[in-house]
Amino acid sequence: MGEVKRAGKRALKAQETRRRILEAARELFVERGYGATMLQEVADKAGVAVQTIYFVFGNKRTLLKELVDTTIAGDDEPVATMDRPWFRDALAAGTADAHLRAHLRGTRGILERIAPIMKVVDTAAAMDPEVAELWQHDEDPRFTVQATAAKALMAKEGAREGLPVAQAADVLFALLSPELYLLFVRERGWSPERWERWAYDTLRPQLCAA
Repeated sequence: MGEVKRAGKRALKAQETRRRILEAARELFVERGYGATMLQEVADKAGVAVQTIYFVFGNKRTLLKELVDTTIAGDDEPVATMDRPWFRDALAAGTADAHLRAHLRGTRGILERIAPIMKVVDTAAAMDPEVAELWQHDEDPRFTVQATAAKALMAKEGAREGLPVAQAADVLFALLSPELYLLFVRERGWSPERWERWAYDTLRPQLCAA
């Protein structure tokens, strides 16, 4: 029993250390930029040795990747977006309209979290090809999520008749992009709530019956 308790304490301590490193990296990357931030500075802010960062994350690039992944998810649990409760609840909605509302609510949460570090990622990818390669896939994971949502939504009561699922997926992918969200919220000063209302008002005629 004592070994189990000690193992549990070690796991909790490791989780807390990881969280502090990620939070320190988020603050410094956003404030100073990815290129200008040294891992020693991240370590100092997190209150750990720089060797700990290398042990936990490997290098600066993978630290950024982990930061993005946990920011999208909202935690560090190894659960994919399409297995998250908000996404599963949206899939379970009884009508196309209810699905759209739930999907927008969940998507807004992700975009609110990821918005502050999008510029960091874009700049880092432009500076370092190896950073860009971290997000290279045969198919954009974000499109996979939107295509799955579109397929379910278009099969429900109240969906717009005759609209191909592929077109619905493209519409969701384009209008719910981080770039468009940032254009409205960061550049034009919209609140996230206003963006969500606009997204619903724009997407409903596209995807749902009148």
